[in-house]
Amino acid sequence: MTANSFPNSGEIIVHVFGKTDVGRTREHNEDSFVVADLNTMNATLQPEVRTHRPGEMGSLFMVADGMGGAAAGEIASAMATEVVLQELDSRWRNAAQHDSETFARAIKAAAETANARIHRYATEHPENRGMGTTATIAGLLADTLYLAQVGDSRAYLVRNGIAQQITKDQSLMQKLVEAGELTAEEAEVSERRNIILQALGPEPVVKVDLTHQQVRRGDVLVLCSDGLSGQIRTADIARVVEEQPDLVNVCKQLIDLANEAGGPDNITVIAVRFDGAGLSAASAGEGVGHQPYTSQSESRTTMPVNLSAVRALEDEANSAPKTGRTVTLPRRSPTASSSPTAPMEPIARVPLPEGRVPKTGLRLIFGAIALAIIGWLYYKFRG
Repeated sequence: MTANSFPNSGEIIVHVFGKTDVGRTREHNEDSFVVADLNTMNATLQPEVRTHRPGEMGSLFMVADGMGGAAAGEIASAMATEVVLQELDSRWRNAAQHDSETFARAIKAAAETANARIHRYATEHPENRGMGTTATIAGLLADTLYLAQVGDSRAYLVRNGIAQQITKDQSLMQKLVEAGELTAEEAEVSERRNIILQALGPEPVVKVDLTHQQVRRGDVLVLCSDGLSGQIRTADIARVVEEQPDLVNVCKQLIDLANEAGGPDNITVIAVRFDGAGLSAASAGEGVGHQPYTSQSESRTTMPVNLSAVRALEDEANSAPKTGRTVTLPRRSPTASSSPTAPMEPIARVPLPEGRVPKTGLRLIFGAIALAIIGWLYYKFRG
């Protein structure tokens, strides 16, 4: 099915493709992704999804980057994509109202439920304790993307040949950049750039960053794991999107570039082009970037950056052995009410061989330290 087969009747048309690759270093792929037409709940890369109308229910695009060693990372990322898809079916498709507020809240709630399910599974399976996954979830409804972000997978929007990151990494480096301690260029090459502050699963409660972005005709959304964003520059993403009209080639070329740069991690990319008379053309001066979504029914606040805590965390990270270390942290009792979930077959991913090389434990170890320190100081000084 091609774009020309749709009548020009004011509808929005989505062209999408996704691809994942094990990379050049790892023996197993811990990434998962999902692409879905929420009108039909078709979550494949068959032609009817690769070009479809979002319609009343919209579309879903999600990348998850698992971690935890052994089989834990793969289980966590696969569970995250499965649970988010299931939750949108129950919370959104079966909702009494189908408005933007309901949609945005359903995406955020789906991420929170995925966190609770993964955490509970890990608690009941000690061999997988500490498992987790990043998640970048993008839902399109009408002409607006709603994004739920946990961790350091990313979403970029390419408009008029320029790529802009529209999510914000939940990472130590991002906090140091915001605090003025590092430039963005210095953060990109830091040895500590893989230290994340949150993931789905390690803790019973997670803070989801919910944002929104209006799209225009011809915009291209790129979702990716840090196996891509950590190896190539934003300008490279824009260049490939502009040079390659075929989204299959966009994904392939981006993955090839990451592998040519060393391919030290799994690489996952979803590319989405928005088209149709139902979208307006982009005009000069329109904002593209990280735009927090404020719910009409609840007040959302952002935890302030405590510069002293961030500096202390960086000092501790710099003094730690490069091979990592074991840190024991007090853990809260699980609060999730959902039943444990068995390992699920991942959606839209390539077959993989047995065996793996565990991901770097520093990401979870120091991420947990960061949350503990920043959270403790926040509540201490708040009181």
